[in-house]
Amino acid sequence: MTDAPPAFDLLPGADASPVVLHVPHAARRIPPAVRAGLVPDDEKLARELDHITDAHTDSLAEAAAGLAAVPPWRFVNRLSRLVVDPERFPDEREEMTAVGMGAVYTRTSHREVLRAGGTDPEPLVERYFRPYARAMTEAVAGRLAATGRAVIIDVHSYPTEPLPYELHGAGPRPPVCLGTDGFHTSPELLAAAREAFAPCGETGLDSPFSGTYVPLDFYGKRAEVGALMVEIRRDTYMSEPGGPAGPGLSRLATSLAALVDAVSG
Repeated sequence: MTDAPPAFDLLPGADASPVVLHVPHAARRIPPAVRAGLVPDDEKLARELDHITDAHTDSLAEAAAGLAAVPPWRFVNRLSRLVVDPERFPDEREEMTAVGMGAVYTRTSHREVLRAGGTDPEPLVERYFRPYARAMTEAVAGRLAATGRAVIIDVHSYPTEPLPYELHGAGPRPPVCLGTDGFHTSPELLAAAREAFAPCGETGLDSPFSGTYVPLDFYGKRAEVGALMVEIRRDTYMSEPGGPAGPGLSRLATSLAALVDAVSG
């Protein structure tokens, strides 16, 4: 038995909803045993969390769920991505490994040392990454079983100015970036997102971040699983880096709820 808070939560929505709002990077919590393996001192670690955390995206998803006519399901990571990043491939397929930011980061967003050289990622992958992947797979399977389809909307944010770790930071940085997948992002889903977020300013495509999250059991195999990544530029809703949310959050929540409703029918 343990009194430790959960590493992630599946928050139920309506039985008839196919939508899972996935919030992987909103948390700052790092368990003490994991903290012991991180090199930066507390001050530097706090600064790194300011830069790397998608602050307030859990609140955004919660507000949108409350506004939606058909409440979506929410899958929320309760641990920092510095523990493990559930959206990375845990093997050689992951391009971010080139900058030390695969499933288990060894470098910070500023390319400084986060974990000592030679750190074995496998214990963290086994303890945190694989249970998360299994639970997300089950959440999507549940929507498929209940509704015949699933729509994963991946909720992220990104800084106004590129951070040194970004591999594709030289491109446009619109208020809302929509990340797509050639198999899982249908033209209808993309059009619904563009319309829903139009009140928030320009929507761009796959820059500065591209792709979207689909559990590997369904990836490239099940067209009934739709997916879209919504990346929101942080200056539109918060003080950077790591500061409080502002009035832009409610406007974004209204738009996210409109997207949820558009794809729920």
